[in-house]
Amino acid sequence: MKKVEAIIKPFKLDDVRESLSDIGVMGLTVSEVKGFGRQKGHTELYRGAEYVVDFLPKIKVEIVLAEEQVQECIEAIIKAAHTGRIGDGKIFVTSVEQVIRIRTGEEGESAV
Repeated sequence: MKKVEAIIKPFKLDDVRESLSDIGVMGLTVSEVKGFGRQKGHTELYRGAEYVVDFLPKIKVEIVLAEEQVQECIEAIIKAAHTGRIGDGKIFVTSVEQVIRIRTGEEGESAV
């Protein structure tokens, strides 16, 4: 099993969720996060004063799935989250050793 984590722009969340649903992804976890990469934040003007915003709002989407689904999942996220501008985000793929469903005690892929 693999865990796919995607950091995306907030306004792209609905597109990504729909795209993942279309390929059969049954569940995901979404978190509001802040961070920066090459963007390095930006400055904003508020009531005549300039403020530096170091951390930009992003959305983190986490999905655990079978290895066979990983490439299709990555392609769906890229297709839905791509704007062509800096700050589109990143995708991380890691191995998952064990999954246990708390309610039933199921383990492995059946618990996902």
